[in-house]
Amino acid sequence: MWKILLLGKIGQLGYELQRTLSPLGEITALDYPEIDFSNSIQLAPQILSLKPDVLVNAVAYTNVDKAEQETDLANAINGTACEVLAKTATKMNIPFIHFSTDYVFDGDKGAPYIETDMVNPLNAYGKSKLIGEQAIQEFGNNYLIIRTSWLYSLRRENFVLKVLQLARKQSKMRMVNDQTGSPTSARILAEITATALGMVKQAGIKWLESRQGIYHLAGDGAASRYEFAQAILEFDPKREEQIVTEIQPASSTEFPLPARRPVNSALNCDKFEQAFSLRMPPWKEVLRLELEP
Repeated sequence: MWKILLLGKIGQLGYELQRTLSPLGEITALDYPEIDFSNSIQLAPQILSLKPDVLVNAVAYTNVDKAEQETDLANAINGTACEVLAKTATKMNIPFIHFSTDYVFDGDKGAPYIETDMVNPLNAYGKSKLIGEQAIQEFGNNYLIIRTSWLYSLRRENFVLKVLQLARKQSKMRMVNDQTGSPTSARILAEITATALGMVKQAGIKWLESRQGIYHLAGDGAASRYEFAQAILEFDPKREEQIVTEIQPASSTEFPLPARRPVNSALNCDKFEQAFSLRMPPWKEVLRLELEP
């Protein structure tokens, strides 16, 4: 039986991965304070002692605005730790799955990004995630770097829950309509990741070696924050609790934040479909199913 080491069990994605990976083997799921991702010296010995057959990293410093002040911490968790994980997985000759972000792009392309497009992160968070990607590419083997976009779930802090909360507190809402991405369900992302890993388990590590690299995997299609919020309100299973009567489009300049966001960071996921014959469903359909009572 496969021994799976999952790092980052309490985040949106890590929580879902605990469930979806369980049919593949015995899971050891760790998070802070059991393991400190900002302390790279301790990481390798802890992983080696557990002797996993596969390493899945769902850990990330994700506070985009706070990263502007905590750049060293973001770089340690999103960058340096990834180098250690990649080297350790290579030493053990095991598959290594890592999750990255659409924020490695500047959003100026004007069309969904493919994996080979030039990266140019606008903020400290995006730069830290890019450091991690580059470290894995340099030191890793048998790895998949999965870039995703606008992750949400029905737990922890995220855009979907924020909109549902605001709809119960405000009669009018303003949402930016000049930022576009690919809304992604953490649950479906975890399910597709587990399915792809199941293929690796069946076909062997050599099969993965021929497919290693960066892949985009996000909700099919794209939406602005405004369009995303409209859909959330439409599919709200308890619409009778809403007091909002109007949602208005707004410019991002009306909501100044410490970190710049890309204007359009939607992702093209064709490469993943070609390699694994898997694709995320349309983002709006997934959202409807997620919010069904």
